[in-house]
Amino acid sequence: MRAIVMEAYGPPSVLRPEDVPAPAERAGWVTVRLTASALNWHDVLVRRGQYASPLPHVPGADGAGTLTDTGEPVVVLPSLSWGEGDAAPDGGWEILGDHRPGTYAEMVTVPAECAVPRPPGLSLAQAAALPLVGVTTFRALFSRGRLTAGESLLVLGASGGVATMAVSLAAAAGARVVVTSGDPRKIDAARELGAADWIEAARALTPRLAGFDLALDSVGRWAESVRCLTPGGRCVVLGASAAQHAPLPVRPFYFGQYELISTTMGSPRDMAGLLRFLDDHTVTPPVVDRTFPLAQAALAHEHLEAGTGFGKIVLMHD
Repeated sequence: MRAIVMEAYGPPSVLRPEDVPAPAERAGWVTVRLTASALNWHDVLVRRGQYASPLPHVPGADGAGTLTDTGEPVVVLPSLSWGEGDAAPDGGWEILGDHRPGTYAEMVTVPAECAVPRPPGLSLAQAAALPLVGVTTFRALFSRGRLTAGESLLVLGASGGVATMAVSLAAAAGARVVVTSGDPRKIDAARELGAADWIEAARALTPRLAGFDLALDSVGRWAESVRCLTPGGRCVVLGASAAQHAPLPVRPFYFGQYELISTTMGSPRDMAGLLRFLDDHTVTPPVVDRTFPLAQAALAHEHLEAGTGFGKIVLMHD
């Protein structure tokens, strides 16, 4: 089968199309014939060697396609071997595409619980863009962040997949959403999903200037996020794209009665919750910024790293 293989860590140019063996069958796992694969910033870190993936390696966490045995349309949940606990994954948990061959290929093998029915009404590109950001954001907002209707939400970064998904889900749940961005065009695009304008004084956009009930920080600006919260507010952190370290003044934090909540990815139960949410609410589909043929994965990575897009980038399999 055709796949995108990296023989070394490095720039996008290390991603090259090659012929590789089809995945072997194994008990309790299923094989998905992929029609589309979505990019995530996580894939860039894999390509750079952040997770010490074995070489040669096929990256990719997100995908949509059909089961090879039944033909059922599915999307791939990239959260493997989460376990039975909901507070955190078990020790054997891993992300698809880290140490196992991922979705930049014509076929991929995953545990049966990680091939879930494709939600109706989504294009192939939208379906491929859903699983990682969808389950990650659903868990961050609801399973961990406990967001409810009528609350206010601050989303840091208007353009990424998590941010655009957060705006869509939170607005559908009846929350008031404000996003941050340095690019007015991205603010305009986020507003169409249900977000209000972001201005320098974010707290001025909240009732009585009291601050936000919940902040979703996927960039690593904890101190700034906490300062935007109302007393007793929650900050869910799930990324570090802008900062690897986050100094946080201790006394203001505990006097404010704030919560700092960490999360990443999600369990099959979180994914089931997301699918029920999509059934019960009118949610804007995942925003697809641009599609590329699978063979042009290197160009797709260049576009992702340029940071000029809004929404997800998807590889289409011809």
